[in-house]
Amino acid sequence: MQKLAEARLPTAHGGFTVLAFGEAGDRFPHVVLRGERSPASDVVDVRIHSECMTGDVFASLRCDCGAQLDAALAHIGEHGGLLIYLRQEGRGIGLVEKLKAYNLQEEGLDTFAANAALGHPEDGRDYQPAAEILKTLGIARVQLMTNNPEKVQGLISCGVEVVDRLPIEVGKHPENDAYLRAKRLLSGHFLAG
Repeated sequence: MQKLAEARLPTAHGGFTVLAFGEAGDRFPHVVLRGERSPASDVVDVRIHSECMTGDVFASLRCDCGAQLDAALAHIGEHGGLLIYLRQEGRGIGLVEKLKAYNLQEEGLDTFAANAALGHPEDGRDYQPAAEILKTLGIARVQLMTNNPEKVQGLISCGVEVVDRLPIEVGKHPENDAYLRAKRLLSGHFLAG
């Protein structure tokens, strides 16, 4: 994995540098937004965010993804740090399969069971690309903005030291109550009941 491009990106959350990471010729590389403020220590606040077109772009209330993305960008804009936007839609199953999983959720399956019913892993995301990006940027120690214990373990197993976890509980609505409950009860997410 290599840095493919870099540019200045002013946003509603402040100024960022946007970087694309992948292999030469990638049309859909992973994206990093680096805040303008420099961290006060070698520990960098980091949000690893898996692509969620429905939540991030269209403000879906089925999940808390868009709200988490906004909260992370606001934090990084104010305090510095990085957002790593991994191109692994739908817990790694892609947009089309995710939409099929939505239909199964309408029939009563939770988000994990819906993926499994379609023949996919409950959560097929891979955090190795995030670890490679951090290493390329010279970052070895992070405060990870997440509620997901698998994300913490995924980074640790790739050799990144997770010094602390910063909770990011936002975006709760009646439309995503079952989704958040499944994340808390079935995959151990750090979420209030």
